Amino acid sequence: MTKIYIDENFAPQLANGLNVFQQHLNLKEKYKIEVFSIKEEFGKGALDEYWIPLVGKEKGIVITQDIRIQTTRHQHALYKEYGLGVIFFKPPSRGYSFWDMVEQLIKRWPDIKNKVKLDRPFAFRCKAKGKFEKL
Repeated sequence: MTKIYIDENFAPQLANGLNVFQQHLNLKEKYKIEVFSIKEEFGKGALDEYWIPLVGKEKGIVITQDIRIQTTRHQHALYKEYGLGVIFFKPPSRGYSFWDMVEQLIKRWPDIKNKVKLDRPFAFRCKAKGKFEKL
């Protein structure tokens, strides 16, 4: 079972909703996935340095808008050390509304699910209008 964590810069309801939909898909798909909210699993404001090793030890994937995980030297080294898969959503300059983010995640969910099969660590970035690019 692969665990995907949605960072707290997204509403936890997105993680809960995706998990409900994915449970239905898990009945027929080879790669089983569970979706969690970092905020609900590790607490509001949990430091990246706290949850990155924990999610990495589970061979998990995180979906976030926080590009600092890629650009901050010690966080970058930490996610690589613990074998974390990271998918960054780069929001438009005005940011994402709740419904924009729902649309982005649903539209890209098949691509995200294909990423769970990749060797970790990995990092991809996705702009509002564009494809995933490997970082």
